[in-house]
Order: sequence, then C-alpha cells, then structure tokens
Amino acid sequence: MGAGRRLPSLIETAKLNGVEPQAYIADVIARIVSGHPNSRMDELLPWAYPAQAAL
Repeated sequence: MGAGRRLPSLIETAKLNGVEPQAYIADVIARIVSGHPNSRMDELLPWAYPAQAAL
C-alpha cells in the first residue's frame, strides 16, 4: 500500500476514534521528529492517541 492510500486510511481511522485528523497528524510528525522511540510507535496510533494527548 503506497502513501497515497495510507493517508486517507489514517485520516478516517483518526475520525473513527474521535481524533481531529489534522491536529493528530501534525502532533505525530512533531513527536517523531523530536525523537519518539521506535519501540513505542504503537502509542501514536489513532486508537491510542486520545489517551496520550491527555498527558
């Protein structure tokens, strides 16, 4: 699956989990750039994001 197919899927998954897609994607990119550990990428998935965003 190419990036052109992943982004719409990620956006819809964020919406289904009650997460605003643009803010979610911007925050996830910022966290990755800031050094979020690869071993904890599951924390950045849309269904885990609301709990992480509250911290």
